Amino acid sequence: MNLQLIDISILLLYLAVMIFIGLWYRKKAKQNNESYLLGGKSLPWYKLGLSDASDMFDISGTMWMVALCFVYGLKSIWIPWLWPVFNQVFMMMFLSKWLRRSNATTGAEWLQTRFGLTGKGVTPSHLVVIAFALLSCFGFLAYGFIGLGKFMEIFIPWEIVKGYVPVDIPVAYVPHFYGIIFTLFAMFYSILGGLHSIVLGDMIKYGIMIVACIAIAIIAMTNLKGQQLNVPAGWDNPFFGWRLDLDWTTLAADANKKIADDGFSLFSLFFGMMLMKGVFASLAGPAPNYDMQKVLSTRSPKEASKMTGFVSIILLPIRYSMVIGLTVLALLHYDQLYLKGPDGVTDFERILPATINKFLPTGILGIVLTGLLGAFMGTFSGTLNAAQAYIINDIYLKYINPKANTKRIMSMNYLVGVLVVFIGIGLGFFATNVNDILQWIVGGLYGGYVAANCLKWYWWRFNANGFFWGMAVGIVAALLMPYVTTGLPLYWWPVLFLLSLGGCLVGTYAAPPTDEDVLKSFYKTVRPWGFWQPVHALVVAEDPSFQANKRFKLDMFNVVLGIIGQLCLTILPMYFILSMHTPLWITLMILTVIVVILKRTWWNKLED
Repeated sequence: MNLQLIDISILLLYLAVMIFIGLWYRKKAKQNNESYLLGGKSLPWYKLGLSDASDMFDISGTMWMVALCFVYGLKSIWIPWLWPVFNQVFMMMFLSKWLRRSNATTGAEWLQTRFGLTGKGVTPSHLVVIAFALLSCFGFLAYGFIGLGKFMEIFIPWEIVKGYVPVDIPVAYVPHFYGIIFTLFAMFYSILGGLHSIVLGDMIKYGIMIVACIAIAIIAMTNLKGQQLNVPAGWDNPFFGWRLDLDWTTLAADANKKIADDGFSLFSLFFGMMLMKGVFASLAGPAPNYDMQKVLSTRSPKEASKMTGFVSIILLPIRYSMVIGLTVLALLHYDQLYLKGPDGVTDFERILPATINKFLPTGILGIVLTGLLGAFMGTFSGTLNAAQAYIINDIYLKYINPKANTKRIMSMNYLVGVLVVFIGIGLGFFATNVNDILQWIVGGLYGGYVAANCLKWYWWRFNANGFFWGMAVGIVAALLMPYVTTGLPLYWWPVLFLLSLGGCLVGTYAAPPTDEDVLKSFYKTVRPWGFWQPVHALVVAEDPSFQANKRFKLDMFNVVLGIIGQLCLTILPMYFILSMHTPLWITLMILTVIVVILKRTWWNKLED
């Protein structure tokens, strides 16, 4: 199906609205740096939560999830634990309010509340977290860039376009060409309007996505009625044994190759590694990207917790309605889809755009296409905003021009935004597919992040020097990893973690403890639980009324319930669209019980 006038009109209208929003909020964004980067910390939690969910509803990740759902069936609900998606639960229960209590602007600035402004390792620790933040931001920009290009390639055939392009572009780089065009457009409104325009743009986009996902779900259920999906045994069972045991040989043999290439055949081993890595990564808190920026932009610690909890509720059922709906359509009409990439190899990441283009009616096609393009723009703008925050606040204002006036800061924000976009595009040229970048970010780069960022919350003796060496060793090892192994990055995560942990411990004991006053201020302000007894004794000596945080057991209980609830929200639309009524009702009952309990153990106990 080709785009019709109404589809193109919907898309152009959306792009025009985004330009208008950027221009409308330009004046407000220029008031000061906090207004530009954090919306003046005046936006309500539900708007920021919806914006954060919108940023997570990215086009590349959705393409990846549809490919996973097609090949792995309901077992695919576990694979996003690679991020891990349940870090939102840890943040919801306790880490978001801890983070927000710092009143910082970026993750690097937050370190000042933990390690102070002077002392051995303070400046290097500040610089290394900036390096990590920028590496991850550039990685996510490249990830979104290549996903967008592959998506648009389906709808705008290169044969039609190449006659109007003055240079010869190899077919392997056609997705990159499309990525550049739409990335430059997204850059315009993101840089002009700052966080105010980003949040409003995200809210409009998410409204479009809700309509699109519901429409896809209805179309999928209508097509499925009275038919059986041609899938391997076990495809519709979310549970698994030691091995995956999905055999696509007689149905779609290339899917077996994807399972082998992904490295997920020994699914229990993969799951165990993913869970272990996920728990530590979640305890480390949010990485310094758009997610952290949204937490720091909330009006209070209590609202930070509410915002993070709202993300899973608004994101998962809607997103997975689209994922399973497109999967059903692809399975029913697999023989009508052309999934070969420019190199002639079957590319399951093309299922999403190919299915949309083939089976969605006029009008709905325009809405879905607009929503998914908006999904890219939302993720892109949030990531760009985070990168700008680190470069402006933590490099330019700290080391280059501390006395810069508002006009100069805004000019630098614009310049930095353009520079970051072009670096992200450049990195995108080194990527062959979405999964490559995703695996490196979550399996490799984050492996070097976890140890240092766990210890900073829970161990009083950990200092800035330990943080620097733990992060430095982890990041260098992650950067070298692609050159020393061809295996799944996740399986190298324990090695990266241990190397980073070793750097943390050696660096910590090679320098004196953090200044007592800094530790006391952090402990009283953030109020973490963990190994803080020596600092607690100092605080109580000055203020006998101070009470330690004794919520560890309650927080962990809530985390377990929250993860189960998150899984229920994920699989509910899958059971519904597949008309699996018995597991659907069981899941609804489990979710209801969890909501009732968390109302008493979490919502009623929220505090600033």
